[in-house]
Amino acid sequence: MDTNDRFLRKIEIGRNDTEAGHERMTGFDIAVASEVMAVLALSTDLKDMRERLGKMVVASSKGGEPVTADDIGIGGALTVLMKDAIKPNVMQTLEGTPMFVHAGPFANIAHGNSSIIADRIALKLAGIESGEGEDKMGYVVTEAGFGADIGMEKFFDIKCRTSGLVPDCAVLVATVKALKMHGGGPDVTPGKPLPEVYNTENLELLEIGCDNLKKHIENTKKFGVPVVVAINRFTTDSDAEMALIRKIALEAGADDAVACENWAKGGLGAVVLGQAVIQACSKPTNFKYLYDVEADIESKIETIAKEMYGADGIELSDLAKEKIATYTRQGFGKLPICMAKTHLSLSHDPKLKNRPTGFKIPIRDIRASVGAGFLYPLCGAMQTMPGLPTRPCFYDVDIDFSTGNVVGLF
Repeated sequence: MDTNDRFLRKIEIGRNDTEAGHERMTGFDIAVASEVMAVLALSTDLKDMRERLGKMVVASSKGGEPVTADDIGIGGALTVLMKDAIKPNVMQTLEGTPMFVHAGPFANIAHGNSSIIADRIALKLAGIESGEGEDKMGYVVTEAGFGADIGMEKFFDIKCRTSGLVPDCAVLVATVKALKMHGGGPDVTPGKPLPEVYNTENLELLEIGCDNLKKHIENTKKFGVPVVVAINRFTTDSDAEMALIRKIALEAGADDAVACENWAKGGLGAVVLGQAVIQACSKPTNFKYLYDVEADIESKIETIAKEMYGADGIELSDLAKEKIATYTRQGFGKLPICMAKTHLSLSHDPKLKNRPTGFKIPIRDIRASVGAGFLYPLCGAMQTMPGLPTRPCFYDVDIDFSTGNVVGLF
């Protein structure tokens, strides 16, 4: 369901008199966290999507065996519902260049990447015609959500395993304001003015916060691809702040770190970034996955926690241990791992900023998206159905009858 509602996280169904004796507890996930969304993004063609939808496990039998969508006869109907959704939407940027917008799994509660099909079509469109030289070869940019700890790791360990595609370069996006926040800057409240420290030069705060950037660079380099840091430069950022970030990024192992102003100048504001990416793409790669997919479930989770988050280890709840035993017995132990974790921290706790140490990742549950092809542990208090804030924004939404415009959306 594409809405935010705490009440839908856990509900009881079957309360009608005609369903007496069939009551059960269930719940909703937000659409972007659903297995169907993940299947859409990871399918390579319509036939592959049909197979994945049919393999989705919807229950377990009384004997403990998995019950699939095909077992209850809905795999074909699901595919018919999705047969048009599998086609990527071609859009146009403000400067007239083509782009695909396709699929929407969030990186904190799902695998966080656009579709494999869109990438493959884009690669064909950016390729060269017969007789053309490699100097005419284009470049395809595909996005992974949030940071290198979640979206990027899932791009490499889940999406690349499925697609067989290997990137020539990874780009990390950083801002002065975000790094100052990680350096100990005051909390930012939506709808309220930014504290002044974020709009004035503060090299000390920025340097401390760059520990977070260094960890993301380290994470990226573990996959064996060149790394370029794109520093989104805003009007309040100083030359000294840009120089400090670049210096620290290069010392941490980035192949380049450049300021970009495409948010204000469009393509002209990203020319230097484009040149840096082209240069990085010309370098050799030594691509590798973070973990052996054949390893046991607990080992794969622990590898991600230690290598990507900097944790000392993991703490499995009794339920998580039970799920590991069940999935291993059912034959799902060799699937990749898709951690459901906050995007606001390298850890499971959104309050732990910068580069926290001395913590363990609590795994309270592990769920299976067998059709999509991964297991997803729930870290800490992570929810797959978000809740509205204490004061929902719909209180501010209305119609201005003098103009006919909607007001209060932003």
